[in-house]
Amino acid sequence: MRHKKHKYQLNMTRSHRKALMRNLACELIDHGKIKSTHAKVKAVQPFVEKLVTIAKNDSVANRRLAFSRLNNKKAVQVLFNDVAPKFKERNGGYTRVDKLAEARVGDGSKMSYISFVE
Repeated sequence: MRHKKHKYQLNMTRSHRKALMRNLACELIDHGKIKSTHAKVKAVQPFVEKLVTIAKNDSVANRRLAFSRLNNKKAVQVLFNDVAPKFKERNGGYTRVDKLAEARVGDGSKMSYISFVE
């Protein structure tokens, strides 16, 4: 049974959702802060948190695991060399979600920022 196994569906197929998570995570790792809809931000947050936890222990196996999830060599290098060392002593809670007051003009969806905690 799959009771209580809910993930964010985001009204898209599994492959589309997987590609979206990869792209949002790569952009967050590269830029440090991104703006997206609140639902997408809340969906990508655990994905990125798990990647940072993997990257805290720098090994070949962990780099390959991170590459299999991100599929982007540059993002993996930035994650292991720049992002993860900042959080060596921190036990989780690497990202922050900030809601924006104004909604998107076209469809009125709630917008948020996701960024790494300093």
